[in-house]
Amino acid sequence: MKILLTGKNGQIGWELARALAPLGEVIAVDRGGLDLAVPDRIVSVVRSVRPEVLINAAAYTAVDRAESEPDAAYAINAAAVAILADEAKRVQALLIHYSTDYVFDGTKDTPYTEEDRPDPLNAYGRSKLAGEQAIREIGGAHLILRTSWVYSARGKNFLLAIRRLLQEKKELRVVSDQIGAPTSAAALAQGTAELLSRDSVAALEGARGVYHMTAGGFTSWHGFATEIARLERSDAPARIVPIASSEYPTPARRPGNSRLSNEKLLRRFGVALPKWEACLEAFYEMRREGGGAAE
Repeated sequence: MKILLTGKNGQIGWELARALAPLGEVIAVDRGGLDLAVPDRIVSVVRSVRPEVLINAAAYTAVDRAESEPDAAYAINAAAVAILADEAKRVQALLIHYSTDYVFDGTKDTPYTEEDRPDPLNAYGRSKLAGEQAIREIGGAHLILRTSWVYSARGKNFLLAIRRLLQEKKELRVVSDQIGAPTSAAALAQGTAELLSRDSVAALEGARGVYHMTAGGFTSWHGFATEIARLERSDAPARIVPIASSEYPTPARRPGNSRLSNEKLLRRFGVALPKWEACLEAFYEMRREGGGAAE
């Protein structure tokens, strides 16, 4: 299997490059090798490699900054994705693309399914939804994997921010009225690799569509921070104080309910990620063993 992977130095891309290695030839590129802001570069790389599977792990992910630069978010998350989808279709490759819980407004009381109508609250969510729509309209073979609350030992994410703050402060105030499933990039990469190892590319092409892929269970940002603090095993643990979203205003509005139902993924492919607590434990176990990337 020949796989072209974008965003190899990002949270998901870095883990994917390792998880996919046993499956065949992985051509992993970073922004220097394939800048999604340069349409001609996308075209030339895809046509040169001619992969069987094209996995797009690159994205504009600065949620709050997207409010002030929506065009930049749209260029990477929608316009570039449309070109990737078009080129994947041209070379008859399966496109695997990652999307987000932020395509929903979070007002539903139960987990969102793939059939629920998206209604994003912020510019980032709108740009990701536009990317999904472009893929569907182009009509090539594709799997859109929506995930949530991604973290890893790389880049900028909630877990790394909390770890840093735990070293600086004795008390942290963390939002408790937004719920979702913290999902490690490593678990997401393993789940993607499992998809590709269980089914042939042809079978995956026949199952085209949107699937939710998050860790099992759910918690709040406060619950996530509390578990991080426990696993840090500090001699002087910080106090984690629950607060309402209204007490922590951000440029971008966040959905109150980010829970995504993974039943469709399990039913169709037999793939399910571990519970979020187990994923976090595995992250810390990897740290203790000295594995993973440097922060």
